[in-house]
Amino acid sequence: ARWTRLWHKSPRYECINRIDTKILQRAFIKLTTTFPKRLTGLYIALRTQHIPLHKYLHRIGKERSPHCPHCPGTDETVPHLLLDCPQYRHERHAMIIALGREATSIAFLLSDPAATSHLVRYINTTGRFKNTIG
Repeated sequence: ARWTRLWHKSPRYECINRIDTKILQRAFIKLTTTFPKRLTGLYIALRTQHIPLHKYLHRIGKERSPHCPHCPGTDETVPHLLLDCPQYRHERHAMIIALGREATSIAFLLSDPAATSHLVRYINTTGRFKNTIG
């Protein structure tokens, strides 16, 4: 009970709760139980937005600008990478063809088992994390 109260007061709670209200419950554990460690790490990094994108790297002092290298003036965030960046529109189109309209929902992409293989394929084909996550 005490931990739950502290968690609800955390600034990270709101950010993570927007993606999946059950992140620390059985649904997330069930989703990731068969994942290799690297994939589980990727999911957690995407959900918490502690992933090597310019917005996060800028916040921790590892990048000069929070902006997307392809979209001047737009912060490179998880939603931008997954839903908006024009650099990856062809890769995103393949994911949308496979998943339909639901592929435009961050919550769906990061919490529904049906999206897992398509999201991983999208991430791999963008090559965005090749040097850092693999």
